[in-house]
Amino acid sequence: MAAEASEAFELKFAPIAPVTADGPEEVPEVPDTVVVHRTSANGPGGHPVYTDPTGIVRAEISDRGEVRMMATSAWQVPQRPIASHAVRSRGPRSGGSTAA
Repeated sequence: MAAEASEAFELKFAPIAPVTADGPEEVPEVPDTVVVHRTSANGPGGHPVYTDPTGIVRAEISDRGEVRMMATSAWQVPQRPIASHAVRSRGPRSGGSTAA
């Protein structure tokens, strides 16, 4: 049975050491994190496409959580995320009154 697609995912990428004129700097320990939201498009595998607010990070994510990164320009070489998980939407606040 296929799971319903989430509206958003958090993708974590391995940190990359910035390169300066003096050479590469020390690699940060904290991974880069990007939240992507579902679009109306489907990718080549038929699964929903998710994008960040800038449109630069695009990924096709299957109902099993498999991530396929998608290039958004001719020179881009997308990194594979080291982890991903669905972002749960916040439901109604607990303790609130409900209509009977």
